[in-house]
Amino acid sequence: MKKAEIMTKVSGTFNKVGFQLKKHSPEILVVAGVVGTVASAVLACKATLKVDKVLDETKEKMGKVHESAEKGCTAMGEDYSPEDAKKDTVIVYTQTALKLAKLYAPAVAVGTLSIASILASNNILRKRNVALAAAYATIDKSFKDYRNRVIERFGKEIDRELRYNIKAEKVSETVMDEETGKEKKVKKTAFVVNPSDISGYARFFEKYTTDEDGNSVLNPHWETSNEYNLMFLKAQESYANDLLRAKKRLFLNDVYEMLGMPRTKAGQVVGWVYDPEHPVGDNYVDFGLYTDNLSYSDFANGLDPAILLDFNVDGNIWELM
Repeated sequence: MKKAEIMTKVSGTFNKVGFQLKKHSPEILVVAGVVGTVASAVLACKATLKVDKVLDETKEKMGKVHESAEKGCTAMGEDYSPEDAKKDTVIVYTQTALKLAKLYAPAVAVGTLSIASILASNNILRKRNVALAAAYATIDKSFKDYRNRVIERFGKEIDRELRYNIKAEKVSETVMDEETGKEKKVKKTAFVVNPSDISGYARFFEKYTTDEDGNSVLNPHWETSNEYNLMFLKAQESYANDLLRAKKRLFLNDVYEMLGMPRTKAGQVVGWVYDPEHPVGDNYVDFGLYTDNLSYSDFANGLDPAILLDFNVDGNIWELM
């Protein structure tokens, strides 16, 4: 193998390792900080075991100073004035302080480096979060501008159909014949939306929802009457706006919980901010309710009635507040 090829491979390996270290530097710094904190505590305990010896020496020296000051002379018979006693007291305590500082210096140094590591980790994560927030804001603005252009040219209905890939399909529905009193199947047109085609924040308000363990459970707010469901959603939308105006901020997870839906990771970051003087968004909560009731089909369980909700979140409210 040629020398140039070897150098290229070695350089590539070092670059790869360096990138991985940089990528995981916050975790590495936190671990180093935690380990250092424990080591600092151990060093401090060891230093404390030697403190008694230093203090005993100080006590012995101060005893001689006090004894000489009372007699007015040293053990060698030399004159010993109060000024001499003060000077010796300062010298003894200074020496004691230096000895104690020397004992605890390793623990303090390790502890300081540990705190610095944890703070450095937090600083790196903060900078990354700022960068992510900026990237999200750019993408969100571009997407909203694009939707506005679509709405301006084709209207809201076309925008909605394209965004959620809404399709009109003929479906069968069992109804009660008022004349005969018997059940019969009738054909009707339903708007069908595939769950995989909706946005990350949009949700279906439907009979079943998912709990924290991922199990399908009955939504306690769902009723068989769509009129009641729409009335409930409008009431919750109004309540959400009241909360927003009162608290000045509202997380998407708060709204999910109001509707009997599972909380999400994104829901604890995005939401709405209310600022009438300097608005950062719409200054109100909109569930995206439409006049028609949408349904979707998973093509396995048949057609299930559901109402599509698309929330007009302002974005990452941690950065907006």
